[in-house]
Amino acid sequence: MVVNRVAAAGIEVDRVSFGWRGRPAVSDVSGVFTPGSMTAIVGPNGAGKSTLIKGIMGVLRPLAGNVRVSGAGRRELAWLPQAADLDRSFPITVRELVAMGAWRRVGAWRRFGRSERDRIDQVLVDVGLQDLGDRIAGTLSGGQLQRALFARLMLQDTGVLLLDEPFAAVDSHTTEELMALLTGCHAQGRTVIAVLHDMELVRAHFPRTLLLAGRTVAWGETADVLTEQNLRAARALRDQELAWD
Repeated sequence: MVVNRVAAAGIEVDRVSFGWRGRPAVSDVSGVFTPGSMTAIVGPNGAGKSTLIKGIMGVLRPLAGNVRVSGAGRRELAWLPQAADLDRSFPITVRELVAMGAWRRVGAWRRFGRSERDRIDQVLVDVGLQDLGDRIAGTLSGGQLQRALFARLMLQDTGVLLLDEPFAAVDSHTTEELMALLTGCHAQGRTVIAVLHDMELVRAHFPRTLLLAGRTVAWGETADVLTEQNLRAARALRDQELAWD
């Protein structure tokens, strides 16, 4: 992977709540993802992790509170959604899928110049898909599709990367290779925020963690957050909210 230093951006959430049809899924979250930090968002199912990511991206409007992004604002953000959110029936090649990451720079309908084509070639090499550029994306395996989505994310070349369950349903080898790419992006100075379920992966690679259960249970250094006491509290809080439903 070509290493280019970038000016990372930070994100501040101030008593923010997001949800659906006026009903909050995650409430009253406050804190800062500092520029150049690497943070995992964890918590039980239904804790509001993906909702928070979508809210930060601007897909959802806040029910309360504010989100502030430093630098160029939300133009600093690149998002890797859950693979399940994608329409795999759409007839697009792997190269075309990856090239969508350059739209913000080039425009959706303009012809790509040599420099952009070279960048696309490079990210395909970085994710190990250099021989599959002409394949229809919907025919890829789960791991190959996730590699293509990583390539699209990297091509956006933003200061902040947000990833929603980036290693779900992929094998351990693919996870290791994609995690290495993500660590490389962080080493370039980017701010990385990822929704994850694998606590060992979080402990091994993410210095900071936000533990959610509909609201913040703990946010800070990973070793301080992922204690058995905090994890029990998160499960108990989520069970309590489900009982209220």
